[in-house]
Amino acid sequence: MKQLWALLFLSCLCTGLFTKAHSEKPKVVKIGSIFSFDSVIGKVAKIAIDEAVKDVNSNPDILSGTKFSVSMQNSNCSGFMGMVEALRFMEKDIVGIIGPQCSVVAHMISHMANELRVPLLSFAVTDPVMSPLQFPYFIRTTQSDLYQMDAIASIVDFYGWKEVIAVFVDDDFGRNGVAALNDKLASRRLRITYKAGLHPDTAVNKNEIMNMLIKIMLLQPRIIVIHVYSELGFAVFKEAKYLGMMGNGYVWIATDWLSTNLDSSSPLSPERLETIQGVLVLRPHTPDSSLKREFFKRWRKVSGASLALNTYALYAYDSVMLLARGLDKFFKDGGNISFSNHSMLNTLGKSGNLNLEAMTVFDGGETLLKDILGTRMVGLTGQLQFTPDRSRTRPAYDIINVAGTGVRQIGYWSNHSGLSTVLPELLYTKEQPNMSSGTTSQKLRHVIWPGETFTKPRGWVFSNNGKELKIGVPRRVSYKEFVSQIRGTENMFKGFCIDVFTAAVNLLPYAVPVKFIPYGNGKENPSYTHMVEMITTGNFDGVVGDVAIVTNRTKIVDFTQPYAASGLVVVAPFKKLNSGAWAFLRPFNRLMWAVTGCCFLFVGIVVWILEHRTNDEFRGPPKRQCVTILWFSFSTMFFAHRENTVSTLGRLVLIIWLFVVLIINSSYTASLTSILTVQQLSSPIKGIESLRERDDPIGYQVGSFAESYLRNELNISESRLVPLGTPEAYAKALKDGPSKGGVAAIVDERPYVELFLSSNCAYRIVGQEFTKSGWGFAFPRDSPLAIDLSTAILELAENGDLQRIHDKWLMKNACTLENAELESDRLHLKSFWGLFLICGVACLLALFLYFVQIIRQLYKKPSDDAIAREQQQNHDSSSMRSTRLQRFLSLMDEKEESKHESKKRKIDGSMNDTSGSTRSRGFDRERSFNSVNPLD
Repeated sequence: MKQLWALLFLSCLCTGLFTKAHSEKPKVVKIGSIFSFDSVIGKVAKIAIDEAVKDVNSNPDILSGTKFSVSMQNSNCSGFMGMVEALRFMEKDIVGIIGPQCSVVAHMISHMANELRVPLLSFAVTDPVMSPLQFPYFIRTTQSDLYQMDAIASIVDFYGWKEVIAVFVDDDFGRNGVAALNDKLASRRLRITYKAGLHPDTAVNKNEIMNMLIKIMLLQPRIIVIHVYSELGFAVFKEAKYLGMMGNGYVWIATDWLSTNLDSSSPLSPERLETIQGVLVLRPHTPDSSLKREFFKRWRKVSGASLALNTYALYAYDSVMLLARGLDKFFKDGGNISFSNHSMLNTLGKSGNLNLEAMTVFDGGETLLKDILGTRMVGLTGQLQFTPDRSRTRPAYDIINVAGTGVRQIGYWSNHSGLSTVLPELLYTKEQPNMSSGTTSQKLRHVIWPGETFTKPRGWVFSNNGKELKIGVPRRVSYKEFVSQIRGTENMFKGFCIDVFTAAVNLLPYAVPVKFIPYGNGKENPSYTHMVEMITTGNFDGVVGDVAIVTNRTKIVDFTQPYAASGLVVVAPFKKLNSGAWAFLRPFNRLMWAVTGCCFLFVGIVVWILEHRTNDEFRGPPKRQCVTILWFSFSTMFFAHRENTVSTLGRLVLIIWLFVVLIINSSYTASLTSILTVQQLSSPIKGIESLRERDDPIGYQVGSFAESYLRNELNISESRLVPLGTPEAYAKALKDGPSKGGVAAIVDERPYVELFLSSNCAYRIVGQEFTKSGWGFAFPRDSPLAIDLSTAILELAENGDLQRIHDKWLMKNACTLENAELESDRLHLKSFWGLFLICGVACLLALFLYFVQIIRQLYKKPSDDAIAREQQQNHDSSSMRSTRLQRFLSLMDEKEESKHESKKRKIDGSMNDTSGSTRSRGFDRERSFNSVNPLD
């Protein structure tokens, strides 16, 4: 038994010693670093990484007892060399790699890092397609180009530009960056017009750059975004300066490659500085802090005056510190450095001489990766923390402007607040701003643009390659006043629309060479919808003519500001209405006459009921009372009623009714005056609604959108629609009418109708205009020419030239005074129903109050004689109901003394009493006088 306990003790002791041996931190941790030593970023990154390693090794709070050992390899941004150097690292049992610097190398070695579980902390790879799903061991410690391109798109949108040209290096770095720019522009309805890719080799081909820039010069946009490497970028600017592309009208926006050179090579050589005047540049924003200022002072000592510090040196330094803190947490959580062989590599290594079995898998790689991503620290670049998609939080950029011998800070961009002149870290402390309202809340300082001007470039000019715009013009066969082809020519047109377009083009600050191309067979009006669709296919660069701006067309092209108002109206024949013997009945329709007559009788009956018991003028034999009701009712029409009203309710009803009669009389008089003095026109069709309800044929102009609107929007059968081509066909179809193969009405746009009616006086517009639209010139989507021409059209309208052009072509004298829309001249009940309602409510309310008073009198306590008589009667229920009804009717017919009569009687009685007593007192005085007469 003792031997068993001893054996267990020894085994536990050995196990503890084994575990302790394996859990001890190593004295040296190997890390690798891959970047391009000779590049601008690589030169500063090498110094920054060395300084970071020194700070880690000298800091007792980080990896105490463990030293960093860094191996640096030069990849020269070559995918092949990067892969080779990475393979060398994997033979040395390293636990992490700082780098790579270039996107090409990152794509190559990230696959290797996934298999061998070695984290890659890249301080310079900005390629936005490095997804954590595909490359889980890739950690980007700098900012993704996804945010940089969002900042550029915000700048383009802020200045109101619509199209840009992208110049990029044709590799993973350039292509993926431009793809992100295209997405960000598209989200703002902007676009890249042309993409110019350049060979990624370091050997700059001058002829290739020159040919590329010449192609750009022949294009219309003048906003150029350049996303390349340093030497290639300066070569592009040098040739652009030679071609005059760094002058007025051009806008150059460079990504952070240029700011890196400006920071590292400050001051830049005068020759290079001269070629980039006016360029907008983005630079990754790093907040100011004491750590950053101290590092700047330290940098001057370790680097000398030849190499200045740039942002990527700060990112490289923070990458080393992040890896060190991740390893520190890894060790504190009980992690240990151990490697194991890869089963597949062992198999491959035995079958060749590549020594692949030397590469091992880092057993704690997954745990270290989680510790790195979970680390939160404040470094030289500010708060270092990752989002769920492994992007750095709070991305921001400085926006600088090259001017003179240096650069100007004109603002900032952050994904929190967009464009601003306030530091992003200050805005993060404020309330979340509203960036969905467009550019109204965005702000930047003034920019000195290429050509040393403060005036914002238009961003678009007409190409100077001599190419003429192909402008489609409809070849009309009717209404040629709007647009028509000059006889004997192929590309010359005249008319109202052509003159407006020519006048607008003449107001543009640049020349617009155009070539009119006729569209249509010349035998019938062409389809305007098909003509507009030819813009989308590239057959036309624009369409000029009487083109209506309707929904289905605006979905595929852009229109200018409308230069003429338009809308669908109905044209129909009419007949003149003579005054005649019965013209006095026409002011009211039948329903109005009937309702008015009934109201007169109703009010007369109500007043009779209210006045019958108290007013002697409303009493008497039945025949007389009926005559009184009729007389009183209709005499109120002329305010000639002779009966007085004495009851309060009766007077109230009469006052309201007299007000209604006043309104009706006034309206009737005005309408009758118009009928007897003004020429009256009548048509069985009152507008589009009455036309829809009928089954008569409807005419429309060939080529107009009226056909599709009637068929699709109003659901009118196609069998009812009759195409008409000329004004003569209009007149004939309307004259013949449906009975002779014509049409009941024509639906067309107002400008055509007004021109038609100017010479055809037998027809009129009926009803109201039931669509609202206008005529405009059509151009491709997002065309700057459409915007500039819209401004020119507004200027034509303001200075009166548009009206003068209209009068020149469309002003006609015939029938203009009679060209009024037909409206119904009768008064309808709907115009007076409110008055009738008020009067009816007043009458019913008065009757209700009156009957309440009668019922109260009916149920008052009867006299003793009445009770005796009631007891003598039969007490069955039917007799009781009959008795009550008789009492009610007798009470209704019973004469009741009015208040006025009661008051008068009391006054008369008092006067009689007073006179009697006076006579008595006089008699007494006389008697007394006689009694004392001394003569008696």
